Amino acid sequence: MSSTPIHLVSDSTGETVTLVARACLVQFDHIKPEEHLWSLVRSKEKVLEIIKNIEEYGGIVIYTLVDRSIRNLLEEGCAAAQIPCIAVLDPVINELGQLLGTESHARPGSQHVMNAEYFSRIKAMEFALTHDDGQSTWDLNDADIVLLGVSRTSKTPTCIYLANRGLKTANVPVVPGCPIPEEVFRANKPFIIGLTKDPKRLVEIRRQRLRLMDQDENTDYVDIDMVSQEINEARRLFLKHGWPLINVSRKSIEETAATIIQLYQQRLEMDV
Repeated sequence: MSSTPIHLVSDSTGETVTLVARACLVQFDHIKPEEHLWSLVRSKEKVLEIIKNIEEYGGIVIYTLVDRSIRNLLEEGCAAAQIPCIAVLDPVINELGQLLGTESHARPGSQHVMNAEYFSRIKAMEFALTHDDGQSTWDLNDADIVLLGVSRTSKTPTCIYLANRGLKTANVPVVPGCPIPEEVFRANKPFIIGLTKDPKRLVEIRRQRLRLMDQDENTDYVDIDMVSQEINEARRLFLKHGWPLINVSRKSIEETAATIIQLYQQRLEMDV
């Protein structure tokens, strides 16, 4: 399978154009994209450097640029090199402009300004890091969300993702033979959610981890019967306390987080 160069050009961090491009490209089978990311493109000199690279490698250009002079230079360079050039945000911005009856302000990186929302995300990230894997449970009631689950149910990456959405999230492991910290049961503010996974899938992931760490696989940690019992006990704990349960076996981190956010918002609406 030959690779297709995809040039991602952004006047900001490149996060938006990358996510949009990947979401679209995954819809095409037998395509192997070769990403070339160009971020913080805000000068004509940088555009000329990009055009030179595009002429060398060919491919497709996907961009999010708001400065008209920068855009024109890139589009003219692509046209001269006969390279397709796609402005991924234009259809949405144009449609919104018509619906809202106003024009966009064309400021690069506006979504990344250091406002109150930005600092809220930073605080949430710090909270997630200091409350990872059962740490610092003494102030667990300050969390928005608390995730519980057995080992390898993606608690930590899900917490980090939620923190990036501004939600202060802690996670507490459910370990056979180890009591759950009392602070979890006393917490009345955070939304507590249990994460689980199919036993066979969980054993596969745990075996991979042990191999990477060059550790003995002859252990209850990867014994299918013991793992099944471990999951069942965790499930009973969640049901006993009325905590929502999410099976993450076939969910990406993003999908799990989206489900959690939806449940959290429903809970907030009920509390109003």
